[in-house]
Amino acid sequence: MKRFALLLCFLALALMLAGCGGGASSSTSSSSQGNVFVTGEDAPLPSVLAFNITLNSITLNNSAGSATVLSDATTVDFARLVGLRTPLAFNSVAAGTYTSATFQLSNPVISYLNIGTNPPTVSTMNGTLTSSTVTVSFPAPMVVSANGLAGLHMEFNLRKSLAVDGTGQITGSVDPHIAVQAVLASDDGGRITELDGGLLSVNMSGNSFVIQRLDGRQITVDVNTQTQFNGTWALGNLATPAFISVEGKMQADGSVLAGNVEVVSTTHAFISGRILAVNPATGPVQTVTLFVGEELPAISSIPTDSVVTLDVSAVTDYDVCFFDNWFTSILFNNTELVVGQRIFIGGGYDGTTFTPQMISLRRQGVVGDLVSSSVQITSGNRGSFGLQNNNMLGYVLGGALTVQTGDGTDFVGINGLTGLESAGTTDLGVGGLILKDQTTGNPQLWAHTVVVLQ
Repeated sequence: MKRFALLLCFLALALMLAGCGGGASSSTSSSSQGNVFVTGEDAPLPSVLAFNITLNSITLNNSAGSATVLSDATTVDFARLVGLRTPLAFNSVAAGTYTSATFQLSNPVISYLNIGTNPPTVSTMNGTLTSSTVTVSFPAPMVVSANGLAGLHMEFNLRKSLAVDGTGQITGSVDPHIAVQAVLASDDGGRITELDGGLLSVNMSGNSFVIQRLDGRQITVDVNTQTQFNGTWALGNLATPAFISVEGKMQADGSVLAGNVEVVSTTHAFISGRILAVNPATGPVQTVTLFVGEELPAISSIPTDSVVTLDVSAVTDYDVCFFDNWFTSILFNNTELVVGQRIFIGGGYDGTTFTPQMISLRRQGVVGDLVSSSVQITSGNRGSFGLQNNNMLGYVLGGALTVQTGDGTDFVGINGLTGLESAGTTDLGVGGLILKDQTTGNPQLWAHTVVVLQ
């Protein structure tokens, strides 16, 4: 039976704030304006590979009226953001104290994995919304002023939102369950963990470059002396064509200050998605079967939301996102590809054929139940636990996914591994990198974040 776990989606609206949360505050003049950016994030359901829904608008509400933070209809695949935060919009709103947010939704489309075939296949269905308008109250008021930067955290609960029948199969009925909370832009929850696009231009004197996202929007990326580039790349040798991935934080003018910049491809062609099968299972991989989540440019023979098998036998360039040192090639190479990993494949495209040239391992998230009595503590938060995922990874493993943690793992809603020891079978969302276990050959997750799901 399929089990549809909780999907976390985070929309961070970074507003020009004097503060947010806490007790109620009196509204400031509505003639004062603050800028708003919207970001999206998700801890995915492995069997639901894509959940596209159109956000027609997002408004903030108070006793004086409402302020629009998203006015242009934007289609978002919340299942593709896989534990990441990426900008969705940037706008200005009237200053004031807001108590709720209203979301106008339409056109849900669900792509899900059929693990009963070899290799796995993908089916798609058009969903039906039980309600197209959802208004959610903030647990504490959001105070908007003309100065500062803060955000809005949105949680989209797919376990409650996607209806299933008596056998656990999704029916297509979508009853949107959304929770919101104001957060500071300086919080970890407000950080941009992945921003992707094609390079348009470089401004050396301005220490910046401009990328165009897959949806056509252009974003300026600033760099400084703390910005880390992969390999031998630097602002001075960036040139078109190139596909670039950025990690950083939003700024008040709508630009992003980059902490890390990764040049994924210099041919302006890439495909991303999750690995469904590898061949052979041991030794250097010759082909990978991939669920295609994104691509640039549009490749007619490899449409998005489809399954494709690619010959990667000639690829020698492997890296790990925003992790570039001598140890990278040991962690990830042509013998370390494994089912469940999320990867970018950069390559050449002549208008007909896509030729893989490099593969980059990306961060992702997995949702499941903590396996009772599975917590092993080496020292502090260094150790491991079992996560029972009843979809793709659970099917592949025939059991629990091993999650490795360290002193740098961020535990949210629980007191580290010690708290997990007595947590029973609580629901968890875990984000990090999936690597191949050298002993078993199975995927295992090295956790950056462990979140207790409510």
